Amino acid sequence: MLPDTGCGRGTAGRVVMSIREKRIASLEERLRQLKIYQQRAEARRRHVEGKRERRADLRRKILVGAVVLGLVEQGKLAERDLRAWLDQAIESKDERTQLHL
Repeated sequence: MLPDTGCGRGTAGRVVMSIREKRIASLEERLRQLKIYQQRAEARRRHVEGKRERRADLRRKILVGAVVLGLVEQGKLAERDLRAWLDQAIESKDERTQLHL
């Protein structure tokens, strides 16, 4: 009689294949979970990076606005020039009202 090689013949072979199939299924499930974890981590990273970029952009705009207003206050930039720039750039009715345009 030939020894059982675990190649799917006989009862022992079926048990080995069943154990292998369970192990493969378990590893595939673990891989699926790890991929989901990786996707979520990447989404979090992109969210945090986007938030950081928006915050930096807002900060730059505030600083530029402060410099321009400072130049107007110092008389180095005519207020009428600033208003002309704003008049050309601002289209929103609410923003125009807020800036008295």
